[in-house]
Amino acid sequence: MRITKAQFKGLDAYKYSGIDKSIVSKHVLGPFWTWLVTLFPKTLAPNTITFIGLCFVFTNVFTLLVFDPTYAGKVLPSWVYLSWAIGLFAYQSMDAIDGKQARRVGMASALGEMFDHGCDAINTTLEVVLCSHALGLNRSWWTVASQAATLCNFYASTWEEYHTGTLYLSAFSGPVEGILMICGIYLITAFHPAGPAFWSKPVLTPILKAFPDALGLLEKVDKAFGLRGQLRLEAIPANVAFMAIGALGTVGNIANSYHNVIAARRKQGKPILPPLLGLLPFFTHVSILVAWLHAEVRGGVSIVHDGRMLPFLGYWGMAFSYQVSQLILAHVTKSPFPYWNGMMVFSLFGAIDANAGWIFGRTPLVQASPVAANVFIVMSFVVALFNYVRFAREVIWQICEYTGLACFTVRHKDENGQWVDNVEAAKDK
Repeated sequence: MRITKAQFKGLDAYKYSGIDKSIVSKHVLGPFWTWLVTLFPKTLAPNTITFIGLCFVFTNVFTLLVFDPTYAGKVLPSWVYLSWAIGLFAYQSMDAIDGKQARRVGMASALGEMFDHGCDAINTTLEVVLCSHALGLNRSWWTVASQAATLCNFYASTWEEYHTGTLYLSAFSGPVEGILMICGIYLITAFHPAGPAFWSKPVLTPILKAFPDALGLLEKVDKAFGLRGQLRLEAIPANVAFMAIGALGTVGNIANSYHNVIAARRKQGKPILPPLLGLLPFFTHVSILVAWLHAEVRGGVSIVHDGRMLPFLGYWGMAFSYQVSQLILAHVTKSPFPYWNGMMVFSLFGAIDANAGWIFGRTPLVQASPVAANVFIVMSFVVALFNYVRFAREVIWQICEYTGLACFTVRHKDENGQWVDNVEAAKDK
């Protein structure tokens, strides 16, 4: 991908704007992050710190693959879940201080925001994979729902930033409270004797033990709304309750994002409905992917309840990272909204092929057998990974060449166009 002159002109006009209303961030983690960044030398580039943080998450995924490579839901050693909590907290910390480090060494730029958001996009899917395992969900439609809802939150925030020019973090946001909540899930799973099975127990059991009379009230509510089985209030598992809360949070986040977009558009004297079209690319791609997964219900290729689930989530995550990175690039370069991309076409082919028996009454072209489906889905992940890495490499290289700031080292271009160490930035204050 080539960045145009008009996009570079928009890049010159870019200025970061952010509003963080998190009480935890301001009064608890903020002071910690301010201290933590002082431990890093000024010779370490901000993006390098971000990538180091992401490597902690990669390590977490590696331990999952070692102990449960097919994502079958095997109970892992307690220290693994503990390491996930430590790794995720380390990622959050590195992600929070990269901007502080950029200001310390004089390397704050649009590239930093793009790289930061790109790493966040990758981490979002990886945490869905890890958290669903810790909750005992694994190969289930609940994991699919979690993936869709979590990525929707991320996309909505980026869509909001594109239209408002400001990154809003509410009093309860994913990058702060959301990550701490997931760390808590990992810790409970690590130290509770039941491990992941703890989350399959009814969430209201402790309350009913303390207040037995409340059971009668719950049964009346169940009867009034026709709730049966696991949908009965007293029988809802903790992991399902967590998913329900996440769904409400997703709806609330979209509503809040649109509220901010409306305010910004009215201030600019622009219509408020056109921005809603920007949500269609995400929901369209999700619908295509769900249709691909839904093929097993109609006798097609099985993914959700098979070992193919993990590489499919990897494909979904890489395709999403590419989609949202295009949106971030459009934001920092003040370019038109990106409504579609090639990965959506690839997903459409996979979905139609998987449902070929139901749609056309014929055998799928490339997913005709379990072995063929394995090969195609793993290949799809590789294709999405290659496409995203290629996109990131080309964009990073072009922006670095244009701005004269390096990506992973504290260097800049001198008046002769040669890369030199940023000596002044490397000096201690």
